[in-house]
Amino acid sequence: MTEYAPTQDPRRWLDRADATLAIEIAALNALRDRLAGSDAFVAAVQTMLAASGRVIVTGIGKSGHIGRKIAATLASTGTPAYFVHAAEAAHGDLGMITPHDVVLAISYSGQSDELLTILPAIKRFGAHLIALTGNPVSPLAQAAEVVLDISVPQEACPHNIAPTASTTATLALGDALAMALLEARGFGPDDFALTHPAGTLGRRLLLRIADVMRPRARCPVAYSETPFTEALLAMTRGGMGMVALIDANDRPLGIFTDGDLRRLLERGIDWQNCSFGEVAHHHPKTMRTQQLASEAAHFMEQHRINHILAIDEAGRLAGALHMHDLMVAKVI
Repeated sequence: MTEYAPTQDPRRWLDRADATLAIEIAALNALRDRLAGSDAFVAAVQTMLAASGRVIVTGIGKSGHIGRKIAATLASTGTPAYFVHAAEAAHGDLGMITPHDVVLAISYSGQSDELLTILPAIKRFGAHLIALTGNPVSPLAQAAEVVLDISVPQEACPHNIAPTASTTATLALGDALAMALLEARGFGPDDFALTHPAGTLGRRLLLRIADVMRPRARCPVAYSETPFTEALLAMTRGGMGMVALIDANDRPLGIFTDGDLRRLLERGIDWQNCSFGEVAHHHPKTMRTQQLASEAAHFMEQHRINHILAIDEAGRLAGALHMHDLMVAKVI
């Protein structure tokens, strides 16, 4: 048996890393060549599309770890899926599988005992079986309706033992299936946002101005005839750095911000004896409450403002939005 001496030479580490990547790239290129015009791949996608149930991904060992990621990718891109550990399946988890499901079974050898043990039950349930295997004549391949070849020329492991290139190819093929299904379903950014409501994309595509604005009851407002000193008190109590000018029907006519106050003082206007309508900026920037919060962020950045007045369908003041509110909501 060949002995491998340990080495502390960084050049050797880099050489091994380079060789690993080269081998795995070669494995992916081989997989890509096989995939071109593959009837089996098309059949696998059609089978999963036609299923009224879910895609059940199963495997053991390293294949199981890859299977978990494939199931997660499928689920987040429009194909309901979950992972069932092959060993646990033989001890009760087979009850998760129904005749309406598609089982995506992963085993490079196609001979994993745990998988072979549950194959008869899967067949009895009537679930469809798709195999991802590197051995097209294995028992798993023979039992499957569709066989996807994940064989690789060699593993990146120098002993050709540890699953490396083969797991990379399996993962890539799982991604390819997920993306083909995404394409077939027309799964777009809005759909993605619904399955990722806590993510950045979800917040940008799901949050409306109404979700993040300060509601009308919390908005500092004043009328044209209101003494400016009273409007200033309202702005201070509101804590938004602005006060909205509204008419008797709650329609916004203008806005006055803390920046406007500084400029007003610089101009030396007798602010103690003027009305709010005399100093407020008329024709304020407004947006509808049902517009996306991300649209408001873009609008505010474009116009270099920190406040937006939100209006309802009738044009009445429904709330107000400060740039800080968008930051707290992680829209920006």
